[in-house]
Amino acid sequence: MLFTVLVVAAVLGLYMAWNIGANDVANSMADAVGSKALSIRNAVILAGVCEFAGAVLVGSHVTDTVRKGIVDPGYLTAIAATPADAAVIMVIGMTSALLAAAIWLNLSSYFGMPVSTTHSIVGAVAGFGIVSAGWDAVNWGKMANIVASWFISPLAGGFLAFVLFVFISRFILGRDRPVRAAMVLVPFIVFLAAAVVTLATIYKGLKNVTGNIPWLTDGVSFAIAMLLSLIAAVASKYWVRNRLDGKHTLSIGEQLDEVEKVFTPLVIVTSCSVAFAHGANDVANSVGPLAAVVEVIRTGTVQMKVGVPMWILFLGGSGIVIGLATYGYRVMRTVGSDITEITPSRGVAADIAATATVLVCTRMKLPVSTTHTLVGAIIGIGMARGLSGINRQITKKIFNSWMLTVPVAAVISMLFYTAGRILMYDYLLRLIGSAG
Repeated sequence: MLFTVLVVAAVLGLYMAWNIGANDVANSMADAVGSKALSIRNAVILAGVCEFAGAVLVGSHVTDTVRKGIVDPGYLTAIAATPADAAVIMVIGMTSALLAAAIWLNLSSYFGMPVSTTHSIVGAVAGFGIVSAGWDAVNWGKMANIVASWFISPLAGGFLAFVLFVFISRFILGRDRPVRAAMVLVPFIVFLAAAVVTLATIYKGLKNVTGNIPWLTDGVSFAIAMLLSLIAAVASKYWVRNRLDGKHTLSIGEQLDEVEKVFTPLVIVTSCSVAFAHGANDVANSVGPLAAVVEVIRTGTVQMKVGVPMWILFLGGSGIVIGLATYGYRVMRTVGSDITEITPSRGVAADIAATATVLVCTRMKLPVSTTHTLVGAIIGIGMARGLSGINRQITKKIFNSWMLTVPVAAVISMLFYTAGRILMYDYLLRLIGSAG
């Protein structure tokens, strides 16, 4: 019968992964789709490959038992009469959190609102912790850091995107001969983008692999990034020159069209890097509750950290691709089209700003949401055109959905946990007790 419990948990994990794909992952390709650098079909294919590769090949194989240490498992064991009781509380709680977070993401995706998967599961876990072990079981200091990230990441990403796009607008798009300006300055932008993407890939996307390589110090990582960036910049110099040669005689409008086409490959590459880093860094943690349930069923005990089996990573990666393909267009449309008009050059500015912000905050150990950062960056490029460049009604709805994420996920989780405790506690206690 424990197998039945495991199957139910796996189905919930797949449902959660589906919602991650429909909401969180859709953000990563929103710039490429909004700028029309990619069709939705091609964006789904590329994002699916990058996310699946990140999740399955280099995704974390170890995750916190309770997401981000929001709830101390010690409180759960303290209120339990036996280890089996603690195990049952964990199974019901993690299953409730998984379902609550998935339902909130599902609702958000239906309305096209981009919300944080991490914040959804954190709120859900906090809700189960409060109702099962009391207010003291929740690490409110970490919760405060998460609340602070609602403001830090979009403001930082928005400011950096604003600065980058003002530079592009003033020194390339705003020139009398934008083609000539692009031939000179685009290689420098490629250098910056390559440096940010490389460092983000090392420190965020591949951290579960590179963390075990002793010689890959910060200095070596920086040197690798600079070398790859220099190669990319030199290659782009010759490509841009060949692509734009002789087109400075065209009309201003035609020159601007040609310059935007130069930015198209760059926005695709930066969007793919965001998807890969997300798959590697966030997916295992997002299906962490499923890993916790599996470990409890296997051992009958509650651990601080648990392994993430390969089949769970595979399940998460597959669910994400399906969710992105079947429902991701709603969030892509909101982020890529409804907030502000996006062109390839604006998309590049937003992607570089978002990636750089998340990279810096990760190195500073500040909890930030990639979703919030990217949306903030897109608002930033819209602000570069003035307040009229922003759809304030859509922006207000997005901010409201962010504020609601943690409390709504917590309340839903509380309700599911209470129902699960009433209906399933004795049954699960017999199963886990007999297995132990």
